[in-house]
Amino acid sequence: MKIMQVEKTLVSSNRIADLGHRPLLVVQEKAGGARQVAVDAIGCLPGDWVICVGSSAAREAAGSKEFPSDLTIVGIIDHWPPDASGTEGKA
Repeated sequence: MKIMQVEKTLVSSNRIADLGHRPLLVVQEKAGGARQVAVDAIGCLPGDWVICVGSSAAREAAGSKEFPSDLTIVGIIDHWPPDASGTEGKA
C-alpha cells in the first residue's frame, strides 16, 4: 500500500470498454514525485490524501480480477502527524 495525494481528475473519453465509467485520478506520493494514474473506487477529491493498492489487489479493489488497473484508491486518510518537511497530511 502507498500513501498518495490526489492532484486532479484525469479525463479520458477514449478508453477500453473494461474501464467502464470509473473515475481516473492523477496522484503523487509526495510533492515533486512522479505522477501516476489511479482508479478511484471510493470518491476522492483533489487534495485528498489517500491509500492506494497495486498489482492484483488493485484489480480486485476496482471491481474484478480481470479489471485493467495497477493502482486503485481504497481509502481516504483523515489525518496523520506532520512529516519531516513540516507539511501535514489532512483530507
